[in-house]
Amino acid sequence: MIKKIPTRELRIGMYVQEFCGSWMDHPFWRARFKIRTPAELQRIVSGGVSELWIDTAKGLDVETPAEATVDRAAVDAEIERQLEHAATMPAPLGLFDTQDEDPFEAAAALVRRSVPQIARMFNEARMGQAVDLGASAQMVDEISSSVADNPGALISVVRLKNHDEYTYMHSMAVGALMVALGRQMGLSPNLLKRAAMAGLLHDLGKAKVPLAILNKPGKLTDAEFALVKQHPVLGHGMLQGIAGAGPVVLDVCLHHHEKFDGSGYPHGLAGEKISMLAKMGAVCDVYDAITSVRPYNKGWDPGEALRRMAQWRGHFDPDVFQAFVRTVGIYPVGSLLRLHSGLLAVVVQQNPAQPMAPKVKVFYSPRARKRIEPYELDLASAFVEDKVLGCESPEDWGFTDLDRLWGAPAP
Repeated sequence: MIKKIPTRELRIGMYVQEFCGSWMDHPFWRARFKIRTPAELQRIVSGGVSELWIDTAKGLDVETPAEATVDRAAVDAEIERQLEHAATMPAPLGLFDTQDEDPFEAAAALVRRSVPQIARMFNEARMGQAVDLGASAQMVDEISSSVADNPGALISVVRLKNHDEYTYMHSMAVGALMVALGRQMGLSPNLLKRAAMAGLLHDLGKAKVPLAILNKPGKLTDAEFALVKQHPVLGHGMLQGIAGAGPVVLDVCLHHHEKFDGSGYPHGLAGEKISMLAKMGAVCDVYDAITSVRPYNKGWDPGEALRRMAQWRGHFDPDVFQAFVRTVGIYPVGSLLRLHSGLLAVVVQQNPAQPMAPKVKVFYSPRARKRIEPYELDLASAFVEDKVLGCESPEDWGFTDLDRLWGAPAP
């Protein structure tokens, strides 16, 4: 039986069916789960959600008076113990790097080192040679370290792609996004490495697709698109039997174009028939593709991309997509925002502790209808009264240089 209850009546053993209000108001990346520990119970109670729906067929019901003899002092003590333990655990996402080196420049340097290695793997595949994954192990470690130090830097830098290296930088971007999303979802260190490798190799099958088609600036013909759609199967075939390409890499390569509603390819899998890692790959692949800056395609603003993806019902697993939004942030670096003051600003740094209050660079006054001298504003500061009113579309304003404003390194 599905029933709505106040949060104060929650107890361990209940099955949460749905949170009332926005999913961003609760601290869990999943919307449905059974409460198994005092720590989980405490996170909901202290998370600001006043009501939620439970399924009594999958978990406990509201306690009766006869059941209300539980030793509350013992439960409270256990909650405190769990909270103290949780306080010593690392956060799922890395905090922003405090080192002197500029994080965006460091990320750009990593991209410059890695792209030739990725290109070499694709060229080996293109020539029918066995792909050597040995060099990619260090690359995976460096990507993981970069994401841990500053999740926004590498993810933002790899959005900027040139014509000739798009496929290779896209592979790196998906690898970085897989690591960031995996950290948010609590994947083990070993599984994070496999997720990163899967991201790097998910499009390896495109090595068998003619470059003229891959780099075509206009819309593909039906025949060309049919050829491109073969790349998951082609890549899977190339990776089979290669040392270092385990089940996770093979699965993501083959199924990253499957959709939650079964309308994807190559096998039309749906729902739970798609693995969790392949669902992650699907979200990461689409996000980078639609936000990528290319010579003939500006790409969507990161915030606009998330809004569009949220409207594509059935494409993505809802829980994975919600976790992804938490990963890249409500306002990713590069997003165009309107502030309560009326001024326009671009996000230059996220704030994991206060996602709604990023650091921004103010640069335009709609009232004066002109640009102003850019200045940075930390919306989380107690001395700053301005705050975010909403997102804006750069295309609507004719802005083409937001990447320069947020500090994108020169190619």
